Amino acid sequence: MKGLMQDHPLLLTGILDYAARWHGEQEVVTRTVEGPVVISNYAEVHERARLCALALRRLGIQQGDRVATVAWNTCRHLESWYGIMGLGAVCHTLNPRLFLADLEYIMNHAEDKIVMFDLDLAGVIAKLRPKLATVQRLVALTDRQHMHKVEEAGLHGCLCYEELIEAERPRLDGFQWVRVDENDACGLCYTSGTTGRPKGVLYSHRANFLHTFTMAMPDALSLSSATSIMAIVPLFHANAWGLVFGAPMFGSKLVLPGPYLDGESLYHLMEAQRCTLAAGVPTVFMALLQYLHSSKQGLSTLSIMNTGGAACPPLLLEEFQEKRGIQMRHMWGMTELAPMGSVAGLKGTLPPMSREERMALQLKQGRPPQLVDMRIVDGSNRELPRDGKTPGDLQVRGPHVISRYFRHDKDATGEDQWFTTGDVATIDRFGHFQITDRSKDLIKTGGEWVSSIELDGIIMSHPAVLEAAVVGVPHPKWTERPLLVVVPQPGKQPSKDELLSYFKGKTAKWWIPDDVVFLKEIPHTATGKVSKMTLRQQLKDYKSTGSKL
Repeated sequence: MKGLMQDHPLLLTGILDYAARWHGEQEVVTRTVEGPVVISNYAEVHERARLCALALRRLGIQQGDRVATVAWNTCRHLESWYGIMGLGAVCHTLNPRLFLADLEYIMNHAEDKIVMFDLDLAGVIAKLRPKLATVQRLVALTDRQHMHKVEEAGLHGCLCYEELIEAERPRLDGFQWVRVDENDACGLCYTSGTTGRPKGVLYSHRANFLHTFTMAMPDALSLSSATSIMAIVPLFHANAWGLVFGAPMFGSKLVLPGPYLDGESLYHLMEAQRCTLAAGVPTVFMALLQYLHSSKQGLSTLSIMNTGGAACPPLLLEEFQEKRGIQMRHMWGMTELAPMGSVAGLKGTLPPMSREERMALQLKQGRPPQLVDMRIVDGSNRELPRDGKTPGDLQVRGPHVISRYFRHDKDATGEDQWFTTGDVATIDRFGHFQITDRSKDLIKTGGEWVSSIELDGIIMSHPAVLEAAVVGVPHPKWTERPLLVVVPQPGKQPSKDELLSYFKGKTAKWWIPDDVVFLKEIPHTATGKVSKMTLRQQLKDYKSTGSKL
């Protein structure tokens, strides 16, 4: 017997419809690419998104077509998301920090028909334009006053976004979003391609709608109409972690910083807009912390900092939570999960803990929410015990987890829809899991495995270390040995012996790196993660000097 309830599809455009109807006055604030701060609201965003949809339809976009966006976190970018999806088309977000060769491959593989881009990225588009086989039109996300900068970058014949949408205003009355199935595609995001060609993850309306509930739960980001969100994580980074759906769904204020992600700019915008929640990668919060120290400023309204994309450095937890009273919520996820897979909150059933035990627990990757199932398995795909000690290959499944990559012939999952993440992890009896390494970043020395991630976490709490990473380098006797790479804090000059001694008593003696290499900066991927692959390439000529073990 079936239930007798309405069949109402879970469509992302319904989120914006709701926000405009019931939270229309709630502010959406943008630090524009052109410079000024512009204040809009959900009613205006809703209207302009519908105008955007009309304009795209006039340009020939139909259901299922891919429309690329190469843009920062701005209101115009937000409008274009909903406008594209409102036609039943697919919003293909692109990371402008990728190598041009990767962008060329991704856009041609996706067969994008239109590219919408920010003013300061016109130079990138100009270099790509001759190599894009399917792109028919280019739209600059700016006004007529600034279009001359697009032409100065070498792009001619581009359309002006503001003129495009204003031309549609006479046709706005009576416009309806294209009605699609909730399982139809709405978004496309490619992985960073660290182990080969980037792969496309094609999101459905239903998956992103359900993911929005996941990220907004009390044990996650705890969104409400009283929340003021600083969305630092880019819209091109795995759906901006769902914030551009979660904010309007719950009527939260949304603050978009544009391309201005330095510590000073973020601080002043946060304070001016009285942000209560900020979400971004650790490197951004490290820059914010440096500004707070140098300027001797404080954060007056911020209560939650959500960090993800890379392991949370202990220094951030110490400085923001323990010293400033701001909750640090460490999130783990993947593009393939839309992206949230867990948040490192503390369960109410935990036994009494010391400060050190509590912080250690928070530095784990946390617990999966209701819509993400998780397990660890051995090489024979047998589930391993949740004892907090036994490591295994991490697998996940759920309604917002990938089943197959875009235009791939084979499923990305195995038996019973389990998706293998490529992470090695442990899970404890309370359900908190901890990634001990990426399978490709484990260091095998003397026949035993060493977790580079665990060593990273230890050394990142050293007060003289700004950033650090441990990688495996070839060794004549032990096959590989850990090598520590360090970027010191400004004004600090820690010695090799001081840094290596810091590991003593915190890990097994034979895990301690043999040597230290000091760098001015550590390479990152386009999504802000430390690129250990690049580090290993840079250090390919490094020679081990001893036979320590």
